Amino acid sequence: MGSAVRMARETAELALTEWGVSPRHPAVGAALLILSELVTNSVRHAAALSPDITVVFAGGPDAFAFAVHDRHPYKPPLHVTAPGTTGLTTVMELTLGLGGTAVVRGDSDDGGKSIWITLPL
Repeated sequence: MGSAVRMARETAELALTEWGVSPRHPAVGAALLILSELVTNSVRHAAALSPDITVVFAGGPDAFAFAVHDRHPYKPPLHVTAPGTTGLTTVMELTLGLGGTAVVRGDSDDGGKSIWITLPL
């Protein structure tokens, strides 16, 4: 699990640097924590059905977006008060606190999902 989280964070840091976003930007630390939580959840909860996860990054002048995808069919509720979802509670509190958005998008065959986070820069 640790290597997947580390790789995702390092890749995000590289992408942000390439896009000219300073590591000191107020959204960067929170974005890396959100990403870490989502990757950890996928590795921990989806590994039996989805040994591989995919992380996608997208950026523009005003926003940074990323998605964590796995092939487990369960689509978690993204509510700050969802019981038993401490990591997702943290994700939602940080995302909403930064004025960002979070959405779960199911695969066309309902066999997996991506959790997309978009944060303003």
